[in-house]
Amino acid sequence: MKIKNQLNLFLVAFVIGGLLVLLKSCKKDDPVVPVVSTAQVTEVTASTAKAGGTIVSNGGADIIQMGVCWATATQPTIDNFTTSDGILSGASDFTSNIAGLQPGIKYYVRAYAKNSVGVAYGDELSFTTPALTPSVTTAAITDITLNSAKSGGNITNDGGAPVTEYGVCWSKSPNPTASGDCTSDGQGTGSFTSNITDLDSGTKYYVRAYAENESGIGYGEELSFTTDQVLFPSVTTSQISSVGVTTAVAGGNVTSDGGGTILARGLCWNTSGDPDITVDEFTNTGGTTGTFSSTMNSLSAGTIYYVRAYVRNSAGTAYGSEIRFSTSAADIDGNVYPTVIIGTQLWMEKDLKTSRLNSGASIPNVIDDTTWVHLTTPAYCWYDDDPDYGATYGMIYNWHAVGTGRLCPDGWKVPTDNDFKVLEMYIGMSQASADSTLYRGTDEGTKLKNQSAWENDYPNSNSSGWNALPGGYRYGRDGGYVGLGYNTYWWSSTEHWSIPGNALYRRLRSGERGVSREGVTKVGGKMVRCLKGS
Repeated sequence: MKIKNQLNLFLVAFVIGGLLVLLKSCKKDDPVVPVVSTAQVTEVTASTAKAGGTIVSNGGADIIQMGVCWATATQPTIDNFTTSDGILSGASDFTSNIAGLQPGIKYYVRAYAKNSVGVAYGDELSFTTPALTPSVTTAAITDITLNSAKSGGNITNDGGAPVTEYGVCWSKSPNPTASGDCTSDGQGTGSFTSNITDLDSGTKYYVRAYAENESGIGYGEELSFTTDQVLFPSVTTSQISSVGVTTAVAGGNVTSDGGGTILARGLCWNTSGDPDITVDEFTNTGGTTGTFSSTMNSLSAGTIYYVRAYVRNSAGTAYGSEIRFSTSAADIDGNVYPTVIIGTQLWMEKDLKTSRLNSGASIPNVIDDTTWVHLTTPAYCWYDDDPDYGATYGMIYNWHAVGTGRLCPDGWKVPTDNDFKVLEMYIGMSQASADSTLYRGTDEGTKLKNQSAWENDYPNSNSSGWNALPGGYRYGRDGGYVGLGYNTYWWSSTEHWSIPGNALYRRLRSGERGVSREGVTKVGGKMVRCLKGS
């Protein structure tokens, strides 16, 4: 019995094994990716080429896409530029048209085929598109003179190869070429400027830009121009040599006659800027090249002017650089005051020394100390009652003279507190410091002080030109004189905001680099510096 059972088990195993072998022999092979080869690249132009390939095997599944892919880097894939050239079920050749290429670029290409399993690629080939001649435009002709001009161009495309030379070429006949007269202005792309020289005067020329690479020379559009018969002259403006109340002297230097005869030269001026002989006042000294001097007359006192030299020949009028200056001012007594432009303000450069209001009314000269400190009306004095003092430093006034509103000449005023702030902030003081009282700022005082007149002081630059002198003051309590050589106060026309009988002042003192601002009794004696304005 045991032997019979074993035999039955053997028969069952044999049958099962046979079935497995039979099933295995009936199963088909699984599909794989296709096999494809790449065809040679042909018919290469600057923007197109032909390639293709052969489907060696579809891998056991239908081809669902085939073509070529390309890129400027090796191993291009279907994620790069790709053609899609149909569907084939078996082995076959196909051709692909590659487009959208750039000139002068090396490309890598390979065929591909795709089935349900994946994408296969053929062997990689490479090719380079041929370069074109560069693309260039011609710049407008400018700065035309007797024997020169300026042009240039813009190289917008190098054609796919480095630009080895560019410039402009010109001729007296149309269509100039780089084999004739031309400039050589560099290599590469972009805009450039060319200087055209050694031309004949009064002659028509044709010009065009060019650019050259390995493929040849590209030209821009043709332009034409005619050289001048005579160049514009040239002139420089000299500094103002002297300034009065109604006159000023300056000049210039005619550095070139432009190849023609000088018809006129001189100065022109106005009060607004960019003076022009066709609309503004001018002088005419005549002559030829070289230096000249000229006087401007009938100027207005205490006024800012703009002046420049000019020269004219048959080609036209040329101007030198513009210079700004201001005429001196005069008070009703005939005292003359140089002026200085500081920012937007015009100041007298010296302290006031008139003995009369601009209405003509006399201001009393009060010598007695007791009388001075009890005054409620205008008064002036000299420091230590010495009239010679005023020639250098000016007069000392009480605020009642300021309060008349007629102390400075017509068109001028005693500055307000805000006027002083404008000055101080222009030379560097902060707004917060200008609005504070007592000792303010950092070194603005040194910028206002005369460089040499202050005793035992810091080095003073007088960089503002305000030229403050240490004229001292008259003490409001006892009428005594204090501070000559190291101290000066200047009245503002602004009364103190909270203390009746007081007015605001500015003070400079030796040993102090800043500027003091505070109020003081109106009977004190201070200097006055006039500002243009009403």
